[in-house]
Amino acid sequence: MRPLELHRDVGAYALGVLGVAETFRFEEHLAGCAHCARLLEELGSVEALLAAYARWTPPGVDPVATPSPGLLHSALGAVGDRLRARRRRRLGLLVAAAALVAGAPFAALELMADPATPHWTATAAAPGVTATLAAAPAGFGTDVGLDVGGVRGPAVCTLVAVGRGGEEDTVATWAVRDAAQVTMRGAAALAPADISRFEVRTRDGARLATLTRSG
Repeated sequence: MRPLELHRDVGAYALGVLGVAETFRFEEHLAGCAHCARLLEELGSVEALLAAYARWTPPGVDPVATPSPGLLHSALGAVGDRLRARRRRRLGLLVAAAALVAGAPFAALELMADPATPHWTATAAAPGVTATLAAAPAGFGTDVGLDVGGVRGPAVCTLVAVGRGGEEDTVATWAVRDAAQVTMRGAAALAPADISRFEVRTRDGARLATLTRSG
C-alpha cells in the first residue's frame, strides 16, 4: 500500500473499521509517521463524540436513519425564515440610511432658512465659488448648514471650523463632480462663540472660501 493511501486510513483506523491486514499495515506505518500520529490524536475527540451519539440514540432507532420528508420540510422552512429575516433587517438598514442621506439637504435648508440662526457669508472666495452658512448652538457644539457652489470638479472638499485660538474642527467632507450647488449639514465640537471663521478647502489644502459672521 502506498504512503498516501496509508495517510488516508487514519480516519478509518480511528473508527475501527479497517480489516485485520489493513490495521496491521497501518500500525506499521503509524510507528514512523508523526503526521498520522498527530491526526489520530486529533480524531480521538471525534471518535468519543460519535460513541456518545450512539449511546444516546434510543433503542430501535437507526442513528444514521434517512430523515423523513416532514423533517426536511421543517428544516428547510426554518432556514428560509432565517434568511428572510436577515434580508428584512438588511433592507431596513438600507432604507434608514437612504432616508438620512435624502433628508440631510432638507435639514440643512431648514436650518439656513431659520431667521433666528446666525448666518455666515463668504468674505473671500476662489473665482466662481459661492458659499453661505448657518451655525446654531447645540448640545454637542455647533449645528452647521452649508450651501456652496461653483467648485470645479472632480474634487474632494472639506468644511473646517477655525477656533479663536487657531484650533480646527472638521465639519463635513464631500465629493464634487461638477460645479453644481451642494447643500449639506454638519457639526462642530466648538461652540459658535468659540469659532472665528469657517473655511472651505480642497483635499490638498487649497482654500476655496472663507466665511465670517454676517452683520
